[in-house]
Amino acid sequence: MRRSRKMAVAAATALMLWLGSHLALAQKSGGVLKMPDFASPASMSIHEEVTRAAVTVLMPVFNNLVLFDQHKEKNTLDTIVPDIAESWTWSEDGKELTFKLRHGVKWHDGKPFTAGDVKCTWDLLQGKAQEKLRLNPRKAWYRNLDEVTTTGDDEVSFHLKRPQPYLLVLLASGVSPVYPCHVSPAQMRQHPIGTGPFKFVEYKPNESVRLTRNPDYWKPGRPYLDGLEFPIVASVATR
Repeated sequence: MRRSRKMAVAAATALMLWLGSHLALAQKSGGVLKMPDFASPASMSIHEEVTRAAVTVLMPVFNNLVLFDQHKEKNTLDTIVPDIAESWTWSEDGKELTFKLRHGVKWHDGKPFTAGDVKCTWDLLQGKAQEKLRLNPRKAWYRNLDEVTTTGDDEVSFHLKRPQPYLLVLLASGVSPVYPCHVSPAQMRQHPIGTGPFKFVEYKPNESVRLTRNPDYWKPGRPYLDGLEFPIVASVATR
């Protein structure tokens, strides 16, 4: 199980680097970047999917609490940087990880992002939420997680059964974004709502996935592009 978990994180990280390298080619403002996808995703719910076809197109829709610094050659605990968490601290016994969250972050539907969304996400991943994921491929990642608690809207703590510094690596992977409390898992499969640089527009199975620029993104001046389009090229002969 430990080996498969490491392989999953490594695969997700590789996807992040692959996507980042494509976006890095587009530093001028405007335009739509087209990147072919070679399969039709089963759904638009990143927490229920494991294939590159799904994960690659959905990562730009979301934010993580933390990320690996894409300017570093290797991904380690020392190269993890803030995303929608501004900072984090460990308790002395190594069993509590507390994040301070960014102010002013909004979901794509205009609702504010809060610590409650973080708790909802990991309750969902642990199978504690009233509504369930149809598939939960990364539930085993959080076996050592006892509970997630909030202090106001801007602070959230992960309480562990035993020390696990590696938890930050899991949270920094490309498949560990925060989901909104107010959107059901069923809705996320069809029309995902995130806080990321691009907003979901439409998914036409076996044709394409389209994303558009988020004008209210919390990083000033970002993203550079007006949109992303992923034409689905199913035939090997057309690659």
